[in-house]
Amino acid sequence: MATLICGSLAFDTIMSFEGRFAEQILPDQLHILNVSFLVPSLRRDFGGCAGNIAYAMRQLGGTPLPVATLGNDGSDYLARLRQLGVSTEFVRTIDDTYTAQAMIMTDRDNNQITAFHPGAMMQAHRTHIVAREDIRLGIISPDGRDAMLQHAEQFRAAGIPFVFDPGQGLPMFNGDELAHFVELATWVTVNDYEGRMLCDRMGIELDELSRRVQGLVVTLGGEGCDIWEAGVRTRVPPVQAASVVDPTGCGDAWRGALLHGLEQGWPLARCAALGNRLGALKIASRGPQNYQVDGAVLAGI
Repeated sequence: MATLICGSLAFDTIMSFEGRFAEQILPDQLHILNVSFLVPSLRRDFGGCAGNIAYAMRQLGGTPLPVATLGNDGSDYLARLRQLGVSTEFVRTIDDTYTAQAMIMTDRDNNQITAFHPGAMMQAHRTHIVAREDIRLGIISPDGRDAMLQHAEQFRAAGIPFVFDPGQGLPMFNGDELAHFVELATWVTVNDYEGRMLCDRMGIELDELSRRVQGLVVTLGGEGCDIWEAGVRTRVPPVQAASVVDPTGCGDAWRGALLHGLEQGWPLARCAALGNRLGALKIASRGPQNYQVDGAVLAGI
């Protein structure tokens, strides 16, 4: 069985600030904000939600199919996906723009400031989703606005159940649009901040949101996650990381594990437990696609 992963492919430029953002930003001077952060460490990684989720799924033995766009500088990313054994049949190259770029700065408390240039991602709606026998699952992760709207409708028309994962794309949509996404989706995943924003814009609470889908997951970072089913919340405990090195891509690793479990027909709590394990494994590695999964990650799940 294959899973369509709608979202971005991006190059991540990741910088480490050795201090704390909170110590450099004066709350009463935000109207004239002018700050500079010294970042002794800088690297460039393959990233983007679709790429990161596909990496996690492939590490777990799945068959991810990224539905995404690259720019005229994307040949290295195409080669990377093929080297990983990830199909690029739904990856489109746009010749007159750059691949999406994320500039991510992380402080010593793992807070992050990100600047994102969408580039080719804004043309992702040019790829259409249709029914196919081997495709049984999908996810809508942050992408171009038109692509997110259209792919959700296309998933429903094709009869493919999907996860709605608005992530950083959530502010692009109003309450009515978000409610329509939820109506079309089978599952919803958000972190705790996104969950509050989603509920605020829709004018409902988490328990009511969970009654509109088969399952809702709210990830809580180091505190694990909450799963909601039919208005009932269950806490899935966290997994202790060997070390805390880089949070970039942890949420995507978690979602790759969720999709792997859903492919297997697991209950949501079991999917979430694997997600917590994979998130703990990823945070101990620099970059979103540099960790390795072995049999111990799946043992006892």
